[in-house]
Amino acid sequence: MRNTLTYIGFGILMGLLSAALIFIAAAPPRSGPITLLPSPAPANLAVFVSGAVQNPGVFELPSGSRVDSAIKAAGGWAANADYEAINLAALLSDGQKVYVKAIGEKTLVQADSEQAATIELPGLIDINTATAEQLDQLPGIGPAKSAEIIAYRQKNGAFDKIEDIQNVSGIGPAIFENIQDLITVTGAP
Repeated sequence: MRNTLTYIGFGILMGLLSAALIFIAAAPPRSGPITLLPSPAPANLAVFVSGAVQNPGVFELPSGSRVDSAIKAAGGWAANADYEAINLAALLSDGQKVYVKAIGEKTLVQADSEQAATIELPGLIDINTATAEQLDQLPGIGPAKSAEIIAYRQKNGAFDKIEDIQNVSGIGPAIFENIQDLITVTGAP
């Protein structure tokens, strides 16, 4: 009887050991060291530079570049460039056009108030991708209308043509006439 109890005890012990080994083998691995991957490199911007520059064309620049970098990529200023007519510190966006005026070239005038103010824009503003701050630069478009344009864009999708901006509440033929030469619809949100 003692041998039988020994065999039973040994069998139970072996069964428990087998169960423990199966449990350990089937358990998910414990966390090891965490490997941090570098963030993906931001995509380059494609910018069209034209006007009074040495080599107009489309240039690829790193994300976060400024207008100054775009002009340098185009070979720098032409001899007749109007240095004061462009904001060199403005951030670039993909698909943007940077136009450098020549000295004596006409500027756009905003006559919303009794005193006319000159507007200096580095290029056409894409109403499909422009930020509220960029839209605010347009004559007759302030913070409220900028918000309306963005809300319209989010609800109805991209504008097909610049004339479609008149579908936005508060933008009629008079405002459109003042901004039609300043806007484009090349991009999609």
